[in-house]
Amino acid sequence: MVRLPKLPAPPNPEGILSVIDKAGDAIETGLNIIDKVADKFDQAAQRFGPPEPTIPTRAPESPKESPLPTTLPPTSEESPRDEQDIATACVPCAIGHFAGSAKLLNEAIRFRDDGITSNQVLDDIAGAIGELNAMERVDLTPERLQKTPGWERAIADEALRESRKLRHRLEGISSMEEIEKVAADTESYFKKLNRQWYKGRFSNLGAEKAETIAVRVGERDG
Repeated sequence: MVRLPKLPAPPNPEGILSVIDKAGDAIETGLNIIDKVADKFDQAAQRFGPPEPTIPTRAPESPKESPLPTTLPPTSEESPRDEQDIATACVPCAIGHFAGSAKLLNEAIRFRDDGITSNQVLDDIAGAIGELNAMERVDLTPERLQKTPGWERAIADEALRESRKLRHRLEGISSMEEIEKVAADTESYFKKLNRQWYKGRFSNLGAEKAETIAVRVGERDG
């Protein structure tokens, strides 16, 4: 017959409860210690830790500066030109334009046998019109005419009127006969304008200066 081992005596219920109570007391004591340690850490962090961030206050806005002007005011050197800076009408320039027109129209007459539609004739007509246009829009403008001396103003006004007449005739040209007539009139007025301006200039220079210029011109042409 097999003998069974002897079983231990069952634990005393009161002893078990006592052990549980002691374990509970130990856990509670440990938690109290943990709380105290945590409080110490919090105090140390508040004392030695970085300061709490502060919300920056918005600085007052400075008044906006007015934008710089895109263009600077003119200086004394760049001031708008006054009336003294406006050139007078250039009658000698007008004489040169009439001479150029007459030369081109005379050249066109040399090619009369080729007809009015030939390239040479058409180019010469266009060149003559260009000479007259340049004179009217550059040398004899109203602004320049207003600053022209009295004796020269009448000559400049007549040259401007004659230029417009000749230019309109050239713009409406339709035959070689008309070109020949305009060429002759242009040549005649060129000579008249040239003589008229030089005579007026000499008479307004004074006798001594006029004689000096006349001598020099004679020496040059002699």
